[in-house]
Amino acid sequence: MAFRHHEPGAYWQTMIWEGRVLGIRMVDAGSRTAPGIRLTVYSADRLPETTLQKVARELTTRFDLDAEIAPFVELFRDDPVLGPAIERWSGMRVGTSYSLYEFLAIAVVLQNTTVRRSTQMMSALFGEFGTVAGFDGREFPTFWRPEQVASAGEQRLRELKLGYRAKTLHRIAESFRAGEVDEFAIRALPSAERRHHLLKIYGVGPASVSYLLFEVFHHHDAFETVPPWEQKIYSRLLFDEEIVPAEKILAEVAHRWDGWRMLAAHYLFEDLFWRHAKEEIPWLRALIRM
Repeated sequence: MAFRHHEPGAYWQTMIWEGRVLGIRMVDAGSRTAPGIRLTVYSADRLPETTLQKVARELTTRFDLDAEIAPFVELFRDDPVLGPAIERWSGMRVGTSYSLYEFLAIAVVLQNTTVRRSTQMMSALFGEFGTVAGFDGREFPTFWRPEQVASAGEQRLRELKLGYRAKTLHRIAESFRAGEVDEFAIRALPSAERRHHLLKIYGVGPASVSYLLFEVFHHHDAFETVPPWEQKIYSRLLFDEEIVPAEKILAEVAHRWDGWRMLAAHYLFEDLFWRHAKEEIPWLRALIRM
């Protein structure tokens, strides 16, 4: 059962907000030149207007809807590598459905394993700690709260066949329950200080912190490491070579796109996989199957 669902012009997900389980529906209500979204919030009880406003602001933040990216489009629309992707996807932002805690939990389950194994572990976690919410004629699983995992203990997580991830998931949940990690406090920090605070979280390293800064906190320049699998893709996209040193890729990306380099990478990746879905790209097919 999917946590979220998308159809052309419409999107659904569940969301925990101030202790409530909410259903979210967002529908396209504008155009490319005058974009707009109609938001519907489903709840078991009537929500005060102040809560609805907070939910709307939170979704705006998570999906980076108030980002001003017109300068990015203007600067790079004629770039030989990035320009075609901008033409197809102009206006695209990076967004996440998840809170910081939820993003971290998913990242732990996805690390260094197969899709099948990740799916098994997520199913076990949702089966143990999640609930199901019905709204708008649909049913969606609802994410668990960190307190639930912290209270269950590491041994119970191991019994769910999570292996070494049990320790990481329990430590992360404990840090949220104890107030050691506060997403809203990190948002309030100056941009330059967020990396330092995120690296204090158990299990977060130099590679994963870039994804957090970009996807959760929308740092459009958070491109400072090149994982091996992505290294092969950037080598093809930027140099048309099978493999190029990571240092050379980092220097090229910084030179070409500077403060927009991670958003540029996002456009390139989304465009690459869209093109591959339309017409198979042999070298990408080989990488995906590795």
